[in-house]
Amino acid sequence: MDDNGVRIEQWFRAYSNDVYRFLVYYTGRKDIEDLVQETFIRALKAPQQVEVENPKTWLFAIARNVAIDEGRRRKLRSWLPELFLQHLVSHDKTPEESLELSENKRILYEIIHQLKRSYRDVLILRGIKGLSSKETAEVLGWSEAKVHLTMHRAMKAVQNRSHASVTEEMTNAVTR
Repeated sequence: MDDNGVRIEQWFRAYSNDVYRFLVYYTGRKDIEDLVQETFIRALKAPQQVEVENPKTWLFAIARNVAIDEGRRRKLRSWLPELFLQHLVSHDKTPEESLELSENKRILYEIIHQLKRSYRDVLILRGIKGLSSKETAEVLGWSEAKVHLTMHRAMKAVQNRSHASVTEEMTNAVTR
């Protein structure tokens, strides 16, 4: 295995759980093992000359793009006639999976997925995954000022949609 492969393998051992949890929050699904795998495959395929200062944020950026691509594929499938969709398996949550989420997590989960993508991105990265403003800006390709402003607006949007305190819900949603 070349140096890049060894490096990615080390990162997989160190960050695969973080990437998994990020994708669960980002996509709203628990069956995202394929997306985690795709994230590390894309990292492996990246040119070896790519200088990575912070592997975790770099992997989150890749995971975000993988999730966006998967969302586009799912949307395309939904447009196909019913005849072509008969062989696809449903990715909806089972009742057992829904019961696993605590009430606060479920409420936060639903609220986050009703927000526009930029709000959802910054809430997950900053509020749930606990990245710094600088790391979040790096993942999203934004300035730190935009991260701060978007985080403020996103939290107001969540507050407007819920009766509970945003910070309480965010704290209860963190799974480490």
